[in-house]
Amino acid sequence: MRTLELTPRLQLLADWVPPGARLADVGTDHAYLPVWLRLHGRVVFAIACDLREGPLARARETGRTYGADGVDFRQGNGLEVVSPEEADTIAVAGMGGENIASILARAPWTADGTHTLLLQPQTRAEVLRAFLAENGYAIRREALVEDRGTIYPVMEAGGGEMSLTLGQLHGGAALLHDPLGERYIIQKIIRLQTAVAGLNRSGGGREKGDALREIITALLSMREEWRRANSR
Repeated sequence: MRTLELTPRLQLLADWVPPGARLADVGTDHAYLPVWLRLHGRVVFAIACDLREGPLARARETGRTYGADGVDFRQGNGLEVVSPEEADTIAVAGMGGENIASILARAPWTADGTHTLLLQPQTRAEVLRAFLAENGYAIRREALVEDRGTIYPVMEAGGGEMSLTLGQLHGGAALLHDPLGERYIIQKIIRLQTAVAGLNRSGGGREKGDALREIITALLSMREEWRRANSR
């Protein structure tokens, strides 16, 4: 039997799944995460759901290839094919932060305080953090993982209250002691500086440029805070 190995990004998510959980993996694609968790006895049951039939067919093939049972494959939009009592842990990974926010917005029961959310935005993490803060969720922990040369944030969230500074929205809600924190912040600053330079060359978007510069200033402060917290 072949051995299923997870990428660093998926492995971090797997490590955060509570033992004995009932998992729903939204946008499962190949279903590597739920299949790995079942093969290692980490979850008692898993729902692997995806919007399209193609990815779901790949997911079923993964289950057959590695001989995993206890995984239910469902086609549907977000969490529309999962009922609140079926899963206590929800994983949504590998898509943009705005898409993850949209999925949660259509399933407000995920903020009831009894569900653990494991979220991994590929892009626009700040949109997801803002949505969580504004809609009755709290980020319990956040970590960074490097996968194929790219740094990704991973968040564990649930029902609750939190407020985030501008720097935390863009540079991470709880990454003060993360080893990759400074690199993550610097990458954000560079991208924003590039955007500001583009606006300056075009001679337009002064208001947008001012907003971007405000974010850069907040991130520079976060960088200094990270350095102080991690100085020896």
